[in-house]
Amino acid sequence: GDAIEVTEFVSNTKTIIPLAGPANRQGRIAADNVLGYQASYKNTQGTGVCKIFNQAVAMTGLNEKTLQKLAYKYEKIYLHNNDHVSYYPGASMIHLKLLFSPNDGQIFGAQAIGEQGVARRIDILAMAIRAKLTVFDLTETELCYAPPYGSAKDIINYAGFVAANVITGKVKICHSNDMQNPTANQILLDVRTKEEFNAGTIPGSVNIPVDELRSRLSEIAKDKELLVFCRVGLRGYLACRILEQNGFTCRNLTGGYLTYRASI
Repeated sequence: GDAIEVTEFVSNTKTIIPLAGPANRQGRIAADNVLGYQASYKNTQGTGVCKIFNQAVAMTGLNEKTLQKLAYKYEKIYLHNNDHVSYYPGASMIHLKLLFSPNDGQIFGAQAIGEQGVARRIDILAMAIRAKLTVFDLTETELCYAPPYGSAKDIINYAGFVAANVITGKVKICHSNDMQNPTANQILLDVRTKEEFNAGTIPGSVNIPVDELRSRLSEIAKDKELLVFCRVGLRGYLACRILEQNGFTCRNLTGGYLTYRASI
């Protein structure tokens, strides 16, 4: 029940996770054993959700602080996608953080926040962790789709795509702390539109919109590492692909400017 020490599913370490679902399952297991059936508890993931005004906050598995405490080697990505296609009325954004192994893609944990569809996405990732699926499996996960309920490429699929790109080396990523303290050998490159750039950017950034990038490569120093960003990460990824194929060294800010703004 809620009062006992349990084994955490991902790390196999002892902890306290007082949740109603696991407590009820433990009660059923205890009753089975009293009546002569063989049953055992399969550890706790810490899957939960909380409503805060009109927002839902949900999580499963290990968070970043726990991974650091346990000295895990991990990578993290941030995604900002609508809960369903934007052309259907009522779409709202889900903000998702995924933690995974950079070696084999094992999913360590995830957290998400948004107005709609948050619990469903975390439930999917909770099942993926329980089944020991990897981020590569997320790219092939087939989920319900109709315009009122999701997208043809759900945020779960996108999480798999982005994480798989990182592991396979299709793109290198950086994080908000890298953008706050660039070295003398780094250039911050904002590939959003001029209008977006003028509305607010990371201090010290140079603006070259991704649609103009190929024609303006001569303006960029090749002896510097480029820390590239856009609003949520997609245009930054495209920019990095263009830059790398033209001999530049670059990393894409995971989660883009939205993640940076939330971190400062």
